[in-house]
Amino acid sequence: MTANPPSKPSSQEQPVFRHELYPYRGDAHFLSGTLGYIHEALEGGEAVVVAVPPDKASLLRDELADEQDVTFVDTTTLGSNPGRLVGAWVAWMKERGAGDRPVRGIGETAWREARSAAHLSELRYHEWLLNRAFARSSAWSMLCPYDDADEDQSALQSLSRCHPLIRHDGHHVPNEGYLTADEYPFEVLNPPCDPFQELSYTHGDLSAIRSKVSQCASDAGVPEDRLRKLAVAVTEIATNSIRHGGGSGTLRTWTQDSTFLCEFRDAGYIPDVMVGRTRPATDQIGGRGLWLAHQLCDLVEIRSTPDQGTTVRLHTDVPRHS
Repeated sequence: MTANPPSKPSSQEQPVFRHELYPYRGDAHFLSGTLGYIHEALEGGEAVVVAVPPDKASLLRDELADEQDVTFVDTTTLGSNPGRLVGAWVAWMKERGAGDRPVRGIGETAWREARSAAHLSELRYHEWLLNRAFARSSAWSMLCPYDDADEDQSALQSLSRCHPLIRHDGHHVPNEGYLTADEYPFEVLNPPCDPFQELSYTHGDLSAIRSKVSQCASDAGVPEDRLRKLAVAVTEIATNSIRHGGGSGTLRTWTQDSTFLCEFRDAGYIPDVMVGRTRPATDQIGGRGLWLAHQLCDLVEIRSTPDQGTTVRLHTDVPRHS
């Protein structure tokens, strides 16, 4: 898909939600920046939520002496899908911000543990979506440490485009490279790997869709328990596709790098970039299908534009056999 050119923030444009990128090198540099951020919060009566890799969490715990206003959370319980992270942060911030208390988050993504280029792309998209999720949340702010030890400036530049602010030497400054465009410049989806299976569908074809995906996934080595979860996700996405995508679409399935993928294409358009990222309210109309897909699949990729329609890819990891 064609990426929209990034727009530059004006001198008067200041985000309500303070979202800072903190590039660091080495443990000492990590500690100096994050501890400074935490102590600023505690001195101002703010609570802190920390979600960093275990080795970094251990470093901070040793320095904080069981500070009661600092809560450590474990993102590994969420699984590998970045699509679950926004909802988790919303819940963590609300819990710690009871009574309108300001909350600061520290979230370091395990970038080097990304399983694929698609996973890495979705991790970056999650960082950009945090600005949307907390756009009107002046009581919340977040620091995102990034280990720049490998000196990969292209990776750092890509990530910086998702953060309105950069932190250096205990202070944040506006990031001139931040993308303020309404539409995130998605990376183009690679075509399916050969051989792939294809099925055109329309009203009344849900059973055929489920059967096709189940057979292909089973042939690819997806375990029985994952087949059941995938069947639920497929039913939800296919139903949405038929109902909102013009009544018909195309299903494709294939296996790539120990991952089973099924892709739904239709003529519909999803204008809400946040749909499926947070748990739907009991009285909410719509949004449940994509939320369920995020909970049941290892990765969900969505590309949707008014002129090209919508593509939804569901990823399910296939166990490697020695």
